[in-house]
Amino acid sequence: MATFEERDDMGRMGVLRLICSVAFLAVLASNVWTMSRWSESRGVYDDVCYLRQAHLFQKYGLAGIDTNIVFDDDDYLKNKLKAIGFAEWNVASRTPCHTFIPAADKYVMQYPPGTGFALALFREGLQVMSLYVLASVTVLAFALLAVFRARDPGSLAMAAVFGLAALYLMINPSKASYSVPPTMMACAAAGLLTAQYFVDRTRRGLLLIALVGLLIGLSVNFRLPNLFLAIGYCLYLAGAFLVVRNRETFLHGASFGIGLLIGMAPTLIANAVNAGSPFSTTYGGVDVALPELKLDVLLSYLVDVQFTLLAISAAWTAWLWRAGRGRARQAVLLVALNLAVNLIFFMTHPIFTPYYIIPIDMLSLWTLLFATLDLRRERAANRAAFPQPAHA
Repeated sequence: MATFEERDDMGRMGVLRLICSVAFLAVLASNVWTMSRWSESRGVYDDVCYLRQAHLFQKYGLAGIDTNIVFDDDDYLKNKLKAIGFAEWNVASRTPCHTFIPAADKYVMQYPPGTGFALALFREGLQVMSLYVLASVTVLAFALLAVFRARDPGSLAMAAVFGLAALYLMINPSKASYSVPPTMMACAAAGLLTAQYFVDRTRRGLLLIALVGLLIGLSVNFRLPNLFLAIGYCLYLAGAFLVVRNRETFLHGASFGIGLLIGMAPTLIANAVNAGSPFSTTYGGVDVALPELKLDVLLSYLVDVQFTLLAISAAWTAWLWRAGRGRARQAVLLVALNLAVNLIFFMTHPIFTPYYIIPIDMLSLWTLLFATLDLRRERAANRAAFPQPAHA
C-alpha cells in the first residue's frame, strides 16, 4: 500500500496535471478561434497550389494525383489566381509552383500529393481551418500524454512548458505553409515512438522502428524535404549494424527502410505520373540548386524562432547525453545525427522560409521530451525499489 506521503504526492501531481490540462485546452480554444478567422485567399501562391491539388482529389478521386495543368478544365486554378490578383493567370508557363516536364510536354504541380490529399478530406471553404484544428487537437493529445507520463513536478513542468509552446507553434510559424500542420502531427508521433523504441527495443523494436519509418515516409508526402528527417535514422541504424553485425540490427534497419518506402509511396507514384519516373523530381529552379553557403540565409535563421528551437534542441541533446547512459545516450546520438544532417542541408539551401527547419526541430524536441520523461521515470522507479539508507 502507498504511504501517506506517497498518496499526498500523487494528489498534488493530479492537481497539477489538471491545471496543465486546463491551460492546454485554453490555448487550443484560442487557436481554434484564431483559425476560424483565417482566409483561404491570402495571396500566397503555395496556398493556391495546395488547394488545387485538394480540388483535383475531390473532383477525380485518387486519379487527382495527376496534376497536369490541362485538367484545370473548370478554371479552378485560373479563378484562384485571378482572385489573388495574379496578372498572368491565363499563361500556363507562368503558373506559380508548376514545373514544365519536357519528357511529357506538360506543366505539373511541384509539390508532393500529401498536403492536398489532407485538405481534400474536408469541405471546400473550410479545408484550411479544419486541417489546422485537427493538427492542433493531435498536438494537444501528445502534450497531454507527456503530462500524464511525468512522475515528478520537474518533469511535469517540462512537459507543460513544451506542450504550451507546441500548441502556440500551430499558429506561428505553422500558418506560413499548409504543409506544416500534417508534418507536425507526424513529428509528434514519430518522436514518441522513437523514444519508446529505445525503451522496448528488445521486445517491440521491429514494430516500433517500422512505424517510425512509416511516419517519416508519410511526412515526405507533405513536404519533400522531410525526407531529410530520415537521414539521421539511416546513419544510426547503419552504424549499429556495422558495429554489431547481427541479425537484430539488420532487421531493425530493414524494417525502418521498408516502413519509409511504404510511407512515401504516394510521392513515388505521383513522381511517376507527373514526372515520368518515381525518382524524377517535379521541382525546379532554386529548389534544386546546388548547396551554397549564403550569409543572408544564415542571418535570417539566426534571428528566427526556428533557430531558437534548434538551439534548445542542441542544448537539450548535450544535457541528456551527460545525464543519461545506455538507452538514453543511444536516443541522443540518433537525435544529434539528425540535427547535424538537417542543419547542413538547410543552412546551405539558397533560400530561407520561416518553417524550413521546424520539422527537424519538432521531431528532435518531441523525441528528447519523451526520452527525458522515460529516463526520469526509470530513475524514480530505481529509487523506490532501492531506497537510500537514512544517515544518522
